[in-house]
Amino acid sequence: MNQELRSDAEKIVRRAIEAVKPDRAVQEALRDFRPGGRVILVAAGKAAWQMAAAASACLGDVLTSGVVITKYHHVQGDIPRVACYEGGHPTPDAGSYTGTSAALALTENLSEEDTVLFLLSGGGSALFDKPLIDSEELQDITGQLLACGADIREINTIRKRLSAVKGGRFAQWCAPAQVYSVILSDILGDPIDMIASGPTVADRSTCEQAMAVVKKYGLRLSIQAEQYLGEETPKVLDNSTFRVTGSVKELCSQAAAVCEELDYEVHYLTDCMECEARDAGTFLASILRSHLADNKKMAYIAGGETVVHLKGKGLGGRNQEIALAAAKGLAGIHRAAVISVGSDGTDGPTDAAGGYTDGDTATELAEKGLTVDAVLAENDAYHALSAVGGLIVTGPTGTNVNDVTVALLGEV
Repeated sequence: MNQELRSDAEKIVRRAIEAVKPDRAVQEALRDFRPGGRVILVAAGKAAWQMAAAASACLGDVLTSGVVITKYHHVQGDIPRVACYEGGHPTPDAGSYTGTSAALALTENLSEEDTVLFLLSGGGSALFDKPLIDSEELQDITGQLLACGADIREINTIRKRLSAVKGGRFAQWCAPAQVYSVILSDILGDPIDMIASGPTVADRSTCEQAMAVVKKYGLRLSIQAEQYLGEETPKVLDNSTFRVTGSVKELCSQAAAVCEELDYEVHYLTDCMECEARDAGTFLASILRSHLADNKKMAYIAGGETVVHLKGKGLGGRNQEIALAAAKGLAGIHRAAVISVGSDGTDGPTDAAGGYTDGDTATELAEKGLTVDAVLAENDAYHALSAVGGLIVTGPTGTNVNDVTVALLGEV
């Protein structure tokens, strides 16, 4: 492994993620926040604790009470007057439902003078939910969508219709109180009704689109689930306002800035990468190969959200598959590397944020009897990268603005 490139790669992504933590964004969003009555905080998503802590520090005693619902191991301490819950992601579980029930109880029977401060981040679709169907069927439907490679818009078009709080229904529940949402975006283009399935914003998707997703992927549904998919969600919400803050574009810009500090010539490729994860890795490796003759340090930055079609029985995530797929094209090129991470610190159902590979990785895998193609066929990037020291582990980061991938050419 090229330790110098590994050090640079980790420094780039870690500093970029640190720069997009939501504290400053939440405080800015609350600068002109002037509620009249009680202020009830509800925070949901992977960055919920960090956002709630920032809001609490900003509002002080103005904050009456609150609930945080975030992913397991993401609560980092007590917040005054706020109860914290942890639940499952990407599939909701009892913890998710318990936290949501607490939020619903806290926001029941509010008056026109009250305000619900709703802090939302990616992952909220699983963490903030009250299913309209049996919870086991909801888990099964979510699993079907993830396994077939459905994108986040398709997934949330289905999930919001099977929930009592998604697709604007939570804002309806809070009426006549006003709801002010601060939304940390983890979806390309910032579609507000899709971020965590849009609990407090009018839904732009339709029943026809939901049924088109069912048909496209051949989803197995109960009669009850099909009936709910045919019931339209709120299209107008008079008690709801919002502010979107943070995005993958900012994450990529911060990564570019760190690359420049490290004397790399930066090429900002895209912040809208949507494709099969392994195709992205192969493509980035080919870019590096085509510029070897330039004989200078270069960095290529791409952000977005790729997909993985699960065909094997291994363990991994989309960022780990990007890095592993790149290893085949990087083989033998000592000065080339690819790192790919999820900004929330979790890649797929693993404890890794993503993966790193370079020109030595394919050889190191071969020494352990592994090939890139065989590992990818089994969707087992996690164990393969672990075997060669290629996992990137950050722990919970406190933010969630999608993924960043950096391809590097080091010193000649």
